Amino acid sequence: MNVTASAAASAYASAARTVADPTKAVAVKTDSPGGDFGAMVREAVDQTVATLKSGENATLAQATGRADIVDVVTAVAETEVTLKTLVAVRDRVISAYQEIMRMPI
Repeated sequence: MNVTASAAASAYASAARTVADPTKAVAVKTDSPGGDFGAMVREAVDQTVATLKSGENATLAQATGRADIVDVVTAVAETEVTLKTLVAVRDRVISAYQEIMRMPI
C-alpha cells in the first residue's frame, strides 16, 4: 500500500472509533511518510477485541439482571459497527493485495 492508502486506512479506522465512541476521537497522523501499517492494524484489532468483550460483558450482565436492556443494546450495536468496520477494512486490504498481484512485472 502506498502512503495515501495507509493514511486513508488510518483515517477510516479513526472515523470508525469516533462513531463507536465520540469521546475518544483520535487525531490521524499524516506527518510520517511511511507510517507503521502493522501497528495500525494491530491497534484496530485490539480495539475491536475490546469492543467485542464489552458487548459480551454487557450481555452477561443483562442475563444475570445487573444491566439495563438499553445498555446491552447499545453495547451490541457498537460491537456490530466495529466488527463491520474491521471486515470492510479487511476486504479492502485483500482487494488491494489482489490488484497488486494482477500487475505485470
